[in-house]
Amino acid sequence: MVFFELFAHNPQIVAVPAGQPLFTEGEDGHLMYVLTTGTAEVFVNNRAVETLRHGSIVGEMGLVSPGPRSATVIAQTDCEFVAVDEKRFQFLVQQTPFFATQVMRVMAERLRALNQLITPLEDI
Repeated sequence: MVFFELFAHNPQIVAVPAGQPLFTEGEDGHLMYVLTTGTAEVFVNNRAVETLRHGSIVGEMGLVSPGPRSATVIAQTDCEFVAVDEKRFQFLVQQTPFFATQVMRVMAERLRALNQLITPLEDI
């Protein structure tokens, strides 16, 4: 099963035109999103840190640890995202261990990537 296919049933679609934000750093985060169409860029402290493509998840930290968003996501092209609320997130974690593992993997990869960006700056 392809990762984004987990979200195919009863999707809440969010359309974001090119150049517009899906969400911005500091906003209250209570939804996770799966990119189904287009490409988007993730910014932390106004610095591009990741390009999202079909099947990418974003906003997962808002469900795992509620609080302000740590990044801004801007659509590079017209995008469609599937919104995942806490109820659906918990269901997927309980019913699909693969889903939980993938979310943890994404979070770990992003943490490693951000650490690599920050470490060289401290050496200056």
